[in-house]
Amino acid sequence: MATSKAAIAPFEVTPLDVISAVSSNARASFRSHKTKDLQWRLNQLRKLYWALEDFKPAYLAALKQDLNKSGFESCFTEIDWVKNDCMFMIDNLETFAKTEKLKSPHVPATYSMLNFRIKKEPLGAVLIIGPYNFPVQLLLAPLVGAIGAGCTAVIKPSELTPASAMVMKEMIESRLDREAFAVVNGGIPETNALMEEKWDKVMFTGSPQVGSIIARKAAETLTPVCLELGGRNPAFVTKKANLALAARRLMWGKCMNAGQVCMNHNYVLVDKDVVDTFIECLKVAYKDNFPNGAKASSDLGRIVNARHFHRIKKMMDETKGKIVMGGEVDESELYIEPTAVLVDSIDDPMMQEEIFGPTFSIYPVDNLDQALNIAHEVHKTPLSLMAFGDKSETSRILHEMTSGGASINDSYFHGAVNTVPFGGVGDSGWGAYRGKASFDNFTHLRTVCETPTWMDRFLRVRYMPYDWSEYRFLQRLTEKKPNFDREGTVVKGVGYWMWFFLGLGTQGGDAKGALKRWLVVLAGYYLSVYVKARTA
Repeated sequence: MATSKAAIAPFEVTPLDVISAVSSNARASFRSHKTKDLQWRLNQLRKLYWALEDFKPAYLAALKQDLNKSGFESCFTEIDWVKNDCMFMIDNLETFAKTEKLKSPHVPATYSMLNFRIKKEPLGAVLIIGPYNFPVQLLLAPLVGAIGAGCTAVIKPSELTPASAMVMKEMIESRLDREAFAVVNGGIPETNALMEEKWDKVMFTGSPQVGSIIARKAAETLTPVCLELGGRNPAFVTKKANLALAARRLMWGKCMNAGQVCMNHNYVLVDKDVVDTFIECLKVAYKDNFPNGAKASSDLGRIVNARHFHRIKKMMDETKGKIVMGGEVDESELYIEPTAVLVDSIDDPMMQEEIFGPTFSIYPVDNLDQALNIAHEVHKTPLSLMAFGDKSETSRILHEMTSGGASINDSYFHGAVNTVPFGGVGDSGWGAYRGKASFDNFTHLRTVCETPTWMDRFLRVRYMPYDWSEYRFLQRLTEKKPNFDREGTVVKGVGYWMWFFLGLGTQGGDAKGALKRWLVVLAGYYLSVYVKARTA
């Protein structure tokens, strides 16, 4: 798709003195209760879908201007991604929002008449602060969840992608309900002003450093936060891995959006016996991606600005490692070639911080034990990890290494499907969104019970003066006896073995499982009788 030449207004900062009114409008709109109506939510989602389609030329031009992002990536990872989000939420919203009745095992039979249920309540007015690397997707995907949940929202685009921010403001404020949704543009002062307001939830996507500031400020008013941050993500490549496939897929991860992806690998831990072969495979993958060189490719983006260009270049300049692939830079274009650096220390500058660009380290290891120890020392709770090896090796990596998400035999594909939950763990993020998780992210699960007026005589146990006989009667109705001793060992008494045999081997009182097994047995019995009758 050719890049659009759509005109984009110059970047304009939202005046500080109107920010309070903007947030107040969002709160007032929520208090009107109109957002709780499912048809209103669906209407806003449908409007957002067509707004994205109609503003596609403007977004293509803006993303090209801000990040030199190709038309393909702009559609694939930004505009069409959010359109698909809209359709998923539209198709499933009634199911997500439906009140859930609570029955056994959540509610004992004794209280079954109290109509326990969970109502899906919108949290209220929310603030969504987006990053620069995916300035459409990472703002609007959370907004889809907020709309679906019934929240009002103010969104704050990154000032580092000014063209995209201006298109965002025009689209949101011309196509959606202006009382419920607004865009605030600006930098640190505007973000600080927004954080002075009281929100019902704040969602922030960006660096851990800024995320900690957001979390501290939100804590002052006990405002819940969802933080989507990043980390020094490891990739593991064992000698049993398909090296050519690992190289090809890891190169994809580092070239997408010029490596400005929070989930991609910061470093690759490679078995020392196959390091040389792996490097050669990387070079082949590079050539496949860029037959005429990376700089000449119309598909490869650029670093967002000079500050981040110099941050990445500084790592490359100061590394004590050896550049084994790439290495070319051009400040005039903010271009950095996809680059691999062979290092031998976690103290190397290439290993010390999240790179967030098209460069990465290769660290040779003696075995998987060493690889896991290094990964834990570098960052024990990264946003993602990638593992290439046989099933036993990848299973061990998943078991022993914590991460927000993980991909086996691929580069961050766990985060490349828009309908499955995505989020960090520990200092790489709090909470998750995408798909149903986006709805849940902005929803309060409100437990409701409805006690019949005639039921008071059955609730005598709770009233003073207390009566121990009433309490013992309640215990007989509700208390479950343990099937284990004080050492935690399961006691397999008469009841256990009776259930085991009657349940055809099912354990733990699994009545449904037992029923299914008996149905299979009966079906087999009747089938055998039928066959015998036919052959008689």
